[in-house]
Amino acid sequence: MTIRLATSETQEAVREAGRASQGPYSGQSVPRVEDSRLIRGQGQYVDDFTTSNVAYAEIVRSPLPHARIRGVDTSAAAALPGVLGVFTGHDIVIELHALLPVIAAGVPNRRQTPPQYPIAIDEAVYEGEPVAVVVADTRYGAADAAELVAVDYEPLPAVHDLDAAIVEGSGVTHADAADNIGWDVALPGEGDVDAAFAGAAVTVTQRIVQQRVCAASIECRSVLADYRDRLTVWNSSQMPHFNRMYVAEGLGLPESKVRFISPDVGGAFGSKMGPYAEDYLIPIASKLVGRPVKWTETRSENLSSTSHGRGQVFDIEAAAAADGTLLAMKIKQLVDIGAYFGRTGANPIVSVQLSGGCYRWPIIEARSIGVLTNKMWTGPYRGAGRPEATHLVERVMDLLAHELHMDPVEIRRRNFITRFPHVNNFGFTYDSGGYHGALDRALDAIDYTGFRQRQADLRARGRFLGIGVGCYVEISGFGPSWQTAADDHEIGLTESAVVRMHPSGAVSVFAGTHSHGQGHATSFAQIAADALGVALADVDVVEGDTSNTPFGHGTYGSRSTPVGGMAVYTACQRIIEKGTAIAAHLLHTSIDDVSFKGGIFTDAATGERRSIKDVTLASYNRGLPDGIEQGMEATAFFDPPNFTWPFGTHICEVEVDTHTGVTKILRYVAVDDCGNIINPMLVEGQIHGGVLQGVAQALLEEVQYSEEDGQRLGGTFLDYLVPTINEMVPTEVYHTVTPTPTNSLGVKGVGEAGTIASSVAVINAICDALEPLGVRHVEMPASPQRLWHLIHDGMPAALR
Repeated sequence: MTIRLATSETQEAVREAGRASQGPYSGQSVPRVEDSRLIRGQGQYVDDFTTSNVAYAEIVRSPLPHARIRGVDTSAAAALPGVLGVFTGHDIVIELHALLPVIAAGVPNRRQTPPQYPIAIDEAVYEGEPVAVVVADTRYGAADAAELVAVDYEPLPAVHDLDAAIVEGSGVTHADAADNIGWDVALPGEGDVDAAFAGAAVTVTQRIVQQRVCAASIECRSVLADYRDRLTVWNSSQMPHFNRMYVAEGLGLPESKVRFISPDVGGAFGSKMGPYAEDYLIPIASKLVGRPVKWTETRSENLSSTSHGRGQVFDIEAAAAADGTLLAMKIKQLVDIGAYFGRTGANPIVSVQLSGGCYRWPIIEARSIGVLTNKMWTGPYRGAGRPEATHLVERVMDLLAHELHMDPVEIRRRNFITRFPHVNNFGFTYDSGGYHGALDRALDAIDYTGFRQRQADLRARGRFLGIGVGCYVEISGFGPSWQTAADDHEIGLTESAVVRMHPSGAVSVFAGTHSHGQGHATSFAQIAADALGVALADVDVVEGDTSNTPFGHGTYGSRSTPVGGMAVYTACQRIIEKGTAIAAHLLHTSIDDVSFKGGIFTDAATGERRSIKDVTLASYNRGLPDGIEQGMEATAFFDPPNFTWPFGTHICEVEVDTHTGVTKILRYVAVDDCGNIINPMLVEGQIHGGVLQGVAQALLEEVQYSEEDGQRLGGTFLDYLVPTINEMVPTEVYHTVTPTPTNSLGVKGVGEAGTIASSVAVINAICDALEPLGVRHVEMPASPQRLWHLIHDGMPAALR
């Protein structure tokens, strides 16, 4: 399928439509309507729910990254009072009709896809993999019994080093596999890349590591299942409809007999997409013991058995002309898949496909290798491919600038894309942009010229300040069905909404998305209130229950407003269309003479008016026009013609203490363009949170594994460092506004924008600060220990 690009005239028409759709609530910082109950402790998360006669499950997990399971002795555990059942892989597999899905449609030409059961049977392939399920009357009873399950493990060599794993003849992640290659994809560039390098004035080579990180949501995963004549599951998820579809298939049930409820969710960041093993195990346990069963993850389980993010290594070569013009880039990417594909999806490939960033690259040649390892699988993590791509290209820009003795801002200016729509090196169409404007706004806000003077003065006094620039463009608004469904047997990532006006004129919005901090109850209500001309307080937004919401794909990829919000808006337009016909009947005039604005239908000929509340009440009455059914309700599925393309510039100012290696962030300026803004307060909150998450990856967070045996190191927040309020970044938020031509509201996505450029802005700033000491590149996390060694290994003795 092909897509017709919008002309500049068409884009302007779309923008006018977006402006016309705005009302008194759009663009206003309306306080989040859900906050009132949340800050009072009235939120309802899965572990808050209970039902009569509920039992509790505990998962026995492999303590080893790779082992053969020679036997599982459950007798002592089963004999403990209050234990209702102990189930191993051999018990569970009998109940399965399908394996866990592989959500990796965006990865072409997979060489192997290891089958994943929700529980290990004869071989455990990552630390934390379920080996047995214990169900008891009480949570503590289940935990005590789990300690008595005796598993006979035969340790096997663990695959953990990516470079070693791709060498022919190395150990294998799965005992029956020939090698560890999940995919090996070549993405050739157009043109002679070798000639481009041969003619370059400068070239740079660098390995860039995106370490594994954990989402570390404040709410760990939780499942409550009640399997009777129907299956009802409460689970902490970003996409309840998808989970219902997969679990129903896995258990051999029709979807109509399965209900998934995702109530309040305490953070997800991509880690609660798609079904996990426990989403199958707990319903099966409920079936086998004949009672509702609840399981709630501990923090240690969360760090070991909830998907990790990032986990990619890039070997980069880049070439530029003497005036800074970019010539070519070569990329070799190693992706740490983990033991199973899980929710790897298209994220790693996106890291390569967006590696050109905001710049004109004549040639980019890439190769992506997915590597299976004996670790928890990696999956989406806030930004999912775009922070990796931005970190890559923005480090390259600074490295090239260093070699050319050019200011890093100047090399960016000379290579920005300026004409839109723009098709990048891998076929994605950037619908709109204004990169110079975002950069200029950020430079003015941070006082870049003044900083350079202060930096020079302070360096002379032995203080090391640095400034880092991160310009980005990201893909959001997932997504067009023609690009997100690989074939006719898959589901395209459209989004849905049902809008119902009650006889009183109140409005219920039922959405297929899911809010877990995004504020949909507010922003979707603003869209509906403006479109229908009703009071914001009269709009109620319902999400998360598959029994009363239309099939939707959930919330991720900064898609809720540009796709889900457009579904809400489109359903509202259909209500107005029906209301116009009813209003014309009430006004005794033709449909063509009736206009609608601000909740009022007006007869152009007489000036007579009817409110939408009056028309809605009439829609439930008798005497409607021929062909008009009673009620005021509409369903819409929105399938966008393209992704949306937010962009921006982040600039970070740091000081590094060369005696301790500690980095202090002095200022942080974020300029983001997410198109038309529905609620500035919600946007600012997303930027603040995203920036902190990216900064945390730059300075603090890493899931570490032993280099000797692949065993995971650390299982609590004493070892895995997450930012606290003490590490909050002093973020200054600004915007440029370039409405997208992709949808009538002109909105893009913003949920991940803060994360896209923040890690590289910090690392670029640290490298700038330490440049006089010979530090050329810093890997993440830039911990005090790492920086101290870099500084003191390269610092002249006279300066120590």
